Amino acid sequence: MSTAPSANRESSALPKAETEPRWYERLHIRGYTQLRYNNLVETNHALKSEQADKSVGGDPSVFLRRARLLVYGDVFPRVSVYFQSDFASAFEDGLNFGQVRDWYTDIFLDDRKMFRIRAGQQKVPYGFELMQSSQNRLPFDRSDALNSAFVNERDIGAFLFFETEYARKKFRSLVDSGLKGSGDYGIAAVGVTNGQPLNTREKNANKHLFARLTYPFEIGSQTVEIGGGGYTGLFVPTKSEGVGGDRQIRDVRVHGTFVLYPRPIGFQAEYNVGVGPERDGDKVAEKPLDGGYVMAMVRVKTDAGHFTPYVRAHRYDGGKKFFENAPRHEVREVNAGIEWQPNKWLELTAEFMKSERTVDGRTQDGELIRAQLQVNY
Repeated sequence: MSTAPSANRESSALPKAETEPRWYERLHIRGYTQLRYNNLVETNHALKSEQADKSVGGDPSVFLRRARLLVYGDVFPRVSVYFQSDFASAFEDGLNFGQVRDWYTDIFLDDRKMFRIRAGQQKVPYGFELMQSSQNRLPFDRSDALNSAFVNERDIGAFLFFETEYARKKFRSLVDSGLKGSGDYGIAAVGVTNGQPLNTREKNANKHLFARLTYPFEIGSQTVEIGGGGYTGLFVPTKSEGVGGDRQIRDVRVHGTFVLYPRPIGFQAEYNVGVGPERDGDKVAEKPLDGGYVMAMVRVKTDAGHFTPYVRAHRYDGGKKFFENAPRHEVREVNAGIEWQPNKWLELTAEFMKSERTVDGRTQDGELIRAQLQVNY
């Protein structure tokens, strides 16, 4: 007498369903967009800020300051990837070009993920404000003093990061809670990069060497972070015809950072000093540079959302190595504004800027009132 196969025998003959997600199913997508208008009030059309917001001093227009899209995830137990593109880059008179900002891999060297190697195009570990995402920063632009170190804060290289489990959780919570953290770049970092501007070819055999230490800790109900570090290398400036000097010039800086996170009152200060390329008459030579900023803020929670007023003063004296002939800049600027975040998806910020900028001996000063809408997704 023949019998039909049992249900158990049938099910055992079927292939087992995969329980582990495929690598691409571990990827996540997020991003943010900043829509900005700089000309609510403008007292001097000739005042410009070429390295930061290039629309300052331009014809009045609403424009995309940033349009970022990120893809990231842990593709394997000890390997993660991070890709960030920006679709609001400018080139001459053209706007909204796509450009690679980050493209790197984290390789974790131990099961507790205390040690990792990050390789690829990434933010260089220098300072706090350079590490802090524009999505989280209060002022519209980074200070000239720190931002003059690396244009767009990035380069291609490799770094070794170390951190404890406590520090990793703290760095994450300082961002997720809206306290304007810098993100997770370890409590110790050492590494090497090409040393030339972002998305450009390397111009010499020399590499820039970096080291950075930072640590967040609690004092009562407050969180404080103290850090410092520096870098050294040889930079090849771009020169116009008739301008002499050595082909490559020492580029060395050290910095210090102090952050008191806003619970509800906060304070932030950074300072850096060093040497770098600067125009000196008919040549570009190694010259001293220094500068920094101080900022105070208050974070207030209401039924309408979080309000964060802030005021920052910053100065910089030194060359801007990324511009042709590394012109000397003397910057004195105050930014005062307020950010309103009705929910985690939307932010509205208004800022008053009073600035005096001297470039190669020519001074422009003026005042602006600016507005920005940021959408997080």
